[in-house]
This record gives sequence, C-alpha cells and structure tokens, in this order.
Amino acid sequence: MNFDINTVIGEMLAAIKGSVNKDWKEVKTASEQFLERDKNRLEMIAALRISGELMREDFESRLADQKKIIEAELNALAVISKALAQNAANAAIDVLEKAVIVAIKAAL
Repeated sequence: MNFDINTVIGEMLAAIKGSVNKDWKEVKTASEQFLERDKNRLEMIAALRISGELMREDFESRLADQKKIIEAELNALAVISKALAQNAANAAIDVLEKAVIVAIKAAL
C-alpha cells in the first residue's frame, strides 16, 4: 500500500494552513493536536477504502463525518470563524481523499 498517514497528515496541515492564512499562528498547535488525535481513525478509513473493504459511497460518507469532526474541533477555537473552519476542514479532507485515490490507483 503506497499510503503514509504521517505524510498525509502533514499535507492536511499544510492545506489547513493555506486555508486560514494569517490565522495559522493561532490555530497551528490545536490543528496539529486534532489531526494527531484523529490519525488512527483517518488511517483506518483510508486503509479500508484502499483494500476495497469500504465501498466508495461508504468512504465518502465517512469522509463527510470526519469533515464535520474536524470542523467542530476547529470551531472550538474562538480565533476563527465558522466559514474559516469549514474551509480548513474541507481542505484537509480533500488531501486525505486524494491520497487514498492515488494509493488505490497505485495498487491496481
């Protein structure tokens, strides 16, 4: 399996950073903690999809759930707005989804 969760987490953090721009300094530590805490769940979702045990529809449903979790975690930070939290969560999950698609294509 050509999928490294630590690399993907780093890319997700970069996506969040790009999304929050000037507010990164305020959300960096919390974002790192949130994704580190969520890492096992993200890795499990990715592994199930890559192995074919999780169909695309179920994968997308779980990604939507995970996006809501990340958004809620980010909303807990008073320094960013709801829209900013949504954008950051979307950016992070897009990175995860693309990494899984690449890993599936590499496995074929």
